[in-house]
Amino acid sequence: MVRTISLKEIAQHNKPEDIWIIVDGVVYDLTEFAPQHPGGADIIYRYAGHDATQAYLEVHAPSLITSSLSPRNIIGPLDSSECKGRNNEQPPSVSTICVSKPPLNTLINAHDFVKVASTTLTPKTWAFYSSAATDLNTEKRNNSAYIDIGLRPRILKNVKIVDTSTTMLGQHMSVPIFCAPAAMARMVHPDGEKGLARGCKKMGIPQAISTNASYPIKEIFDSVATHGKYGDEEGELPIFFQLYVDKQREKSEALLRQVETLGVKAIFLTVDAPVPGKREADERIASDESISTPMSGAKAKNDSKGGALGRIMGSYIDSSVSWDDLPWLRRNTALPIVLKGVQTSMDAKKAMDLGIDGIVLSNHGGRSLDTAPAPILVLLELQKHCPEVFDKMEVYVDGGIMRGTDIFKALCLGAKSIGIGRGFLYALNYGEEGVRKFIEILKDELETTMRMVGITDLSQVHPGLLNTKAVDHLIPDGIEEHPYAKWRPKPRL
Repeated sequence: MVRTISLKEIAQHNKPEDIWIIVDGVVYDLTEFAPQHPGGADIIYRYAGHDATQAYLEVHAPSLITSSLSPRNIIGPLDSSECKGRNNEQPPSVSTICVSKPPLNTLINAHDFVKVASTTLTPKTWAFYSSAATDLNTEKRNNSAYIDIGLRPRILKNVKIVDTSTTMLGQHMSVPIFCAPAAMARMVHPDGEKGLARGCKKMGIPQAISTNASYPIKEIFDSVATHGKYGDEEGELPIFFQLYVDKQREKSEALLRQVETLGVKAIFLTVDAPVPGKREADERIASDESISTPMSGAKAKNDSKGGALGRIMGSYIDSSVSWDDLPWLRRNTALPIVLKGVQTSMDAKKAMDLGIDGIVLSNHGGRSLDTAPAPILVLLELQKHCPEVFDKMEVYVDGGIMRGTDIFKALCLGAKSIGIGRGFLYALNYGEEGVRKFIEILKDELETTMRMVGITDLSQVHPGLLNTKAVDHLIPDGIEEHPYAKWRPKPRL
C-alpha cells in the first residue's frame, strides 16, 4: 500500500537542509535540488513545508518537475483526506491578483481584450507583454500608420458571399492571420501555448511557437493531436517554430532536429532582436526568479538594471548571428526559412537573393528599437523599390494590427498574411474560448471591410483600393546612402 503524507508531516521539513514541498498533490524532497534550481534556491526555500502548486504552475509546464527530478526525490502522494482545505497559510504567489474579468460575450473588439488584460493580469505580466522600447514611439506608430492609410470603396458590387481563406507556406488558413510567437504564455493562463494551439486549430489558422515558450514543443503538439478538425476541414494544426540562435550552437541544432521530427512546417529566425530592447515598464517591476523556459533553458534573474524578463532571460541569444550564418541554418534544417524582423527594402531584397522562403516585416512589436519604421510603411517601401520580392517569396507583417481594416490594408499592399502576438496573449486571458472569440471578431471585421470595399475574395485585393498619400512622403529612397547628407566620421588609425 502506498504511503500518503500528511500536511503535518510535510510542515516539519521546512529548513534549507531539509525541504519538502507539495506540487499538484505530490510531495517532493528538494533538499539537494534547491541550490541547483535554475531560478535560484530562494523561491523553493519560501515554500519549504508548504504547497507550492500555484506558484509552480504559474511559470512551469506541469511535466517539468517529474522530468527534472530523480524518482528518489518523490516522497509520495499527499493524504487525500487533506486535499480539501489545504494549508491556506502558504506564502503568497508573487503574481497574485484578484480582479474579476467581465463576461467574454461583452468583449466586441480587440481593444476590449487589451483593456481587460490591463486590469486583470498581474502587474508583472502586464508590464512584460505591454511594454515597448524606451519612449514607445514605434509601438504607437505601428498602429497609427494604418490609420493614416485610407480606403477607396467601390459600390454596387455583389458581395453576398465573401471568402477570407488563403494559404501561408502552402498551409491552408481560414483567415489571413497567424498567431505570432510570444514568450511564456503561461504567465497569462495555465494552458499557455496549449490554449493558443487549441483555439487556433478550432478556427483554422497556424500558430508560431517561441523558443521561449512555457511548454516543451512536444507537449504543444500533443495538446492538439486529437483535438477535432482544423477549422472546417480534417487536418492538423500547422505549427511554425521561432528560433533564437543560442550562443551554444549545438543547443539550437538539437532543437532544430527535434522540431523538424515533430512536424513543424517552417523555421522563423528572429532577426530584429540581436539584443533585447530597453523596455522600461518591464524593468521597473522585479521578476519572479523561479521563472524559466523549458526549450531555451533561460531563467529569470533580477540585477542592477531592473527586472525586465525580455532582457534577463535573453542572455543565451547569440548577437553575432549574421547573413553568413544562413548556410549553417540551411545545413541544420530542410524546412522553409522565414526571416522575422526585416525593416528595410535592402534587406528584403538580400533575403530574396539568398533564396529565403519568406520574410516578416516586423520591429518586434516596437519592443526592440524605438523610432524603427512601422511594418506597413516597410511594406510600401518594398512596393516602391523591390516589388519583385512579392513574386519570389512570401511577405508577412506583424505589429500594430487591431482591426479588420488593418488586415485588409496590409493584404492590399502585398502581405500574404499578418501575425498578431500581444492580441492573442490578451485573448488567452479567457483561455481557449477567448482565443476563438478574438479570431472570430477579426474575421468578421475583415469580411465586413471586404464587402464595404466591394470585393469577395482575397485574390481581388490590390493597392488601388487604398489611398496612401498621407504616408507616401515617409517612404525612404531604398538606398544605403542618405539622399543628401554625405558626411562620414574619420576612420580610426
